[in-house]
Amino acid sequence: MANNSPIYLYTGPEFGKRNDAVEAVKASHKKQFGVIDEHSFYLLETPLSEVMTILQSGTLFSDGVCVVCRNAELIKKKDEIQMIADWLENPEPSAVLILVSDEISVDSKLEKLVPTPNRKKFWEMFENEKLPWVTSYFSKNGYRIEQGAAKLILELIENNTQSLAAECSRFFVLFPKDHEITEDDVESVLTHNREENAFSLFKELANSSDPAPVRLEKGLQILQKIRLSKENSSVMIIAGLASCFRRLQDWHRRGEQAIPQQMLQKQYRSAAKVWTMGQAAAVLAVLASTDMEIRSGGTQMEDVLLEKMIYEIVIKNGAQLSIYDTAVVE
Repeated sequence: MANNSPIYLYTGPEFGKRNDAVEAVKASHKKQFGVIDEHSFYLLETPLSEVMTILQSGTLFSDGVCVVCRNAELIKKKDEIQMIADWLENPEPSAVLILVSDEISVDSKLEKLVPTPNRKKFWEMFENEKLPWVTSYFSKNGYRIEQGAAKLILELIENNTQSLAAECSRFFVLFPKDHEITEDDVESVLTHNREENAFSLFKELANSSDPAPVRLEKGLQILQKIRLSKENSSVMIIAGLASCFRRLQDWHRRGEQAIPQQMLQKQYRSAAKVWTMGQAAAVLAVLASTDMEIRSGGTQMEDVLLEKMIYEIVIKNGAQLSIYDTAVVE
């Protein structure tokens, strides 16, 4: 019965493996039904009722429908959970719903609607899993890597398989397969020639040795570099920052136990001096609000909204502005 269930629940912070699981469900659905309509919604901006309408209506122009519904932790109201339960009583045979959340868990009543084999938590890798993952990734792609080089990669890159895979893949373009990756190679590729991203942006914003105006200026410069790069998606910038601030919340709760990597411990020790636990929560609200504004307003104001977001994070510590004075970032 579980294999035939049209609902899945994938939670947790390891979004690389989590995204792979989502894609696997899609691939299986396509194999079974052929051409399918694919939809992806964020419950921060789309009511669950709209999501369920698509699932209930089916499709006229394809053989099936697959809906990915993110922010599943927001499904808490009794009528929302009942909506899903009612759909599961008599679902469209070719429809599938994948619930996704960055959080570890969702409402227990919602979780019970998903068969155990169809739900999984994706945790970040344990310390003893990271080095084998990196060496295996290089090996599978026909490369060798020194152990010291692999360790340096782990110090420089966030602990999720998606970021690791993206950064490690850069070496495959730059070096032939008979070349063994060294620490000097890693230093050159990931430090000297490193493109800015959401995580390097967070590192600069969290530098407690700089006063807020300096952090703002440097943060806006990095934001501009990101927007001019190939990885310029505002969705990925916001998602990356949100991941960092959720980790900061965990640091406030559990201290160094929350972040085993020594290099990142220094970074989050600094971040904890900049933002309190409550301010980190307020910043997450700013990130969610900015994401909604960008998605609903199109790309015309995207850069302005991102700059406003950085100002609210650095200068206002998560307090939101009702009117944005562009002079603060000029």
